[in-house]
Amino acid sequence: MIHSLSHRQQGLLLTGGGALIISPDALLIKLIALPDSGILVWRGLLTALGFLLIMLARHGAGTFAAYRRCGWTGIGVAVLFSLSTYGFVLGNQYTKGGNVLMILAGAPLIAALLSRLFLGERLPRRTWLAIWICLFGTSLIVLDDTGAGSWIGNAFALLAATALAANFTLCRTRPGIDMSPMLTLSGLIVAATAGLLGLAGGGIALPPADSLLLLILLCLVLLPLGFTLIQRGPLYLPAAEVGLLMLMEVVVGTLWVWWLLAERPAPIALLGGGLVLGTLLAKGLYERRLERRLRAQGAALQRN
Repeated sequence: MIHSLSHRQQGLLLTGGGALIISPDALLIKLIALPDSGILVWRGLLTALGFLLIMLARHGAGTFAAYRRCGWTGIGVAVLFSLSTYGFVLGNQYTKGGNVLMILAGAPLIAALLSRLFLGERLPRRTWLAIWICLFGTSLIVLDDTGAGSWIGNAFALLAATALAANFTLCRTRPGIDMSPMLTLSGLIVAATAGLLGLAGGGIALPPADSLLLLILLCLVLLPLGFTLIQRGPLYLPAAEVGLLMLMEVVVGTLWVWWLLAERPAPIALLGGGLVLGTLLAKGLYERRLERRLRAQGAALQRN
């Protein structure tokens, strides 16, 4: 069914679907409540296993060849994704959730600037407009939760946003090559580096049963599936648009917190969430109509 969609529609479906799948990430990190090195080690190991299982299911005997196709660019993708993981997890540990979400909302803008600088990609004005509207909408969502927080936590969140944007931009340098296999390596990098830090601090303990179940749900199921879809996004869409669609995670992730932790949303937050989702929906519908019009014009030219 997905192959009957246009190239662009496939990218929208993959990236948007992935963002929805990983939307409980920040909430579950808070609920798991493990020390820094502990959550990073288990997150790295379990996601690496999850990504490997997905690769085996997708490629079978061709799994090793899929890894080799990524080349040295894939190594860079793995390192950047590892940095974004460190930034996101530690940002949530050291500063307010609103600060992290607000800074992550800048990822599409960073990706747009990087793509323009290194790849010469020009975005249409509607995409720039959507980026700024969504950035404003996201600021309304997290307005009540932002604060001074910790400058260290804010710095980690900025690292996450920059590394994620750079990751998507780097993927665009190898058109047609699926870089999602390298997420397995990223998980191993996160686990190994966090494990060394954990050993230096006294070792890594097995999480309590309730935390372990949440870790398995998040890191073995949700993150591998969601990020595999998102990492395929740059095959179909500019890096900035992949980052823009990931703002769905901010909106839906906030809804998860409201629902499961019984936090009452402020009217201004509802307005911000509606603005982000409405902007993404309007942009998608407009571009779908534009695609149909261009296809109709192309068909008419062929007939003539």
